[in-house]
Amino acid sequence: MTEENAPDEKRKIINKFLMRLTKEQPQMYYATTAEVSRSIHTMIKEHTNRLSVEEQALVRHISIEEIEGLLGFHHNK
Repeated sequence: MTEENAPDEKRKIINKFLMRLTKEQPQMYYATTAEVSRSIHTMIKEHTNRLSVEEQALVRHISIEEIEGLLGFHHNK
């Protein structure tokens, strides 16, 4: 994976956790981006061992603010 692909790969990981979060806690659908970001950040820290080594490296130092940015940014290809 290249540095160029890193944001897309991070977004995929974030989206995977977002899907899980809204499935486990449907009320989060109505939460603010900041609240969702904090919850996803916590989930990532708790479930890092379920990610591949490459995915772990990508999100090891991810911040709540970065998650918030990735959630708010829609990338069109």
